[in-house]
Amino acid sequence: MLEALADTNEAGLAALAASSGLPKTTAYRLLDQLVALGAVERQGTRYRTGSRMFRLGRGWQPHPGLRAAARQPLRQLAGATGASVCLCVLREGRTMAATGIPGIVDELAPVRAGASWPWTTAAGRLLVAMGPQALLMGPLPPSWRRQAADIQENGVAVDREELVPGVCCVAVPVAQPRGQVVGALCAMVEPERDLRRLTHIVTQAGRTIGAGLRQSC
Repeated sequence: MLEALADTNEAGLAALAASSGLPKTTAYRLLDQLVALGAVERQGTRYRTGSRMFRLGRGWQPHPGLRAAARQPLRQLAGATGASVCLCVLREGRTMAATGIPGIVDELAPVRAGASWPWTTAAGRLLVAMGPQALLMGPLPPSWRRQAADIQENGVAVDREELVPGVCCVAVPVAQPRGQVVGALCAMVEPERDLRRLTHIVTQAGRTIGAGLRQSC
């Protein structure tokens, strides 16, 4: 039911029942319980996600201290490059933005915390290549072994307008003290940009976030 609300932003009982696949009586009962908990708000005959879900969601961490460690480096990276920057993790076989700052290509590739994309983004490919295969759901493409080897060797994944026309992206790992990769830092820019220079700047920012994790341990 909460997923159905997230997909529609605001909807009536019939639409939510159809979207969630539940009988209307069951949907009504669940919505009534969620309203009582503050997880859902009711305005007339329509429902939307409640403020309690917002408060709880703000406390979510993909890894202890990761969002706090990334806050200042993300701002500095966005200011220095003008890029749309994002800290991503893998969840349910998809690339998900844990936090981010909109930049020059935001109209083509909006950066919003909680947004998700296919795992084949630069950030997703990097996380799959450098993490346990259990993170990914579904079969891998035939060329994946070669792609993964290149990412592991170079420490970067690059997308040259493969996912979104007019948007190029570089992604680098963010690692905790023991070396485990806990996120991917990516920067999205227009195709005319020098991706080699951008990769160097993003790599330094990724290392700064990792250093912040070490200091918080």
